[in-house]
Amino acid sequence: MTADATDGPAPRRRGRPARAPGTAGPDSRTRILESARAEFADRGYDRTSMRGIAKAAGVDAALVHHYFGTKDEVFAAAVELSFEPAAVIPAILGGPSEDVGERLARYFIGVWENPVSRAPLLAVLRSALTNEAAATVLRGFVLRRLLERIAADLDVPDPTFRAELAASHMIGIAILRYVIRAEPLASADPEKIIALVAPALQRYLAGE
Repeated sequence: MTADATDGPAPRRRGRPARAPGTAGPDSRTRILESARAEFADRGYDRTSMRGIAKAAGVDAALVHHYFGTKDEVFAAAVELSFEPAAVIPAILGGPSEDVGERLARYFIGVWENPVSRAPLLAVLRSALTNEAAATVLRGFVLRRLLERIAADLDVPDPTFRAELAASHMIGIAILRYVIRAEPLASADPEKIIALVAPALQRYLAGE
């Protein structure tokens, strides 16, 4: 006997993401990441849930778990979406070594000056100050995925220590300029900041 349209949907298999129209496909991961970035920016780490991310993306919560596993992992992926290290690191390292400090400073300030990437990064910083899980994500990404890879490629001694010094310098600027909005730093021309910060980053990462 053939089931008619009133019989309702077939039972969903346990542990698998929903297959309703629009919930899966090549763009679903991108939708989830964009929604996660917006949710973390609006709500912070503590108040953001996997279910809330799924609802904002228009997908089943099982699909979020399918792609990312845990809240920490989707948080890390949302951070990476703002920094795009796979594209940026070759660009930072691709020019003369004597200018790596300027290229890194220009990249970092550029990310923060962009309103699209600034909002989730503000959420990352604020959350990392009060939540250990968020702090772990920030440490893991900024140090290991970005700065340590740059420093190690430059073949300088103590790359981890140098990476942490560079991170402390840039994150300190981000907190004062974009979170606390301390003047005159908050209103300073980005080019002026880059010009003053670049030599310090050059010393940290290239030993010059």
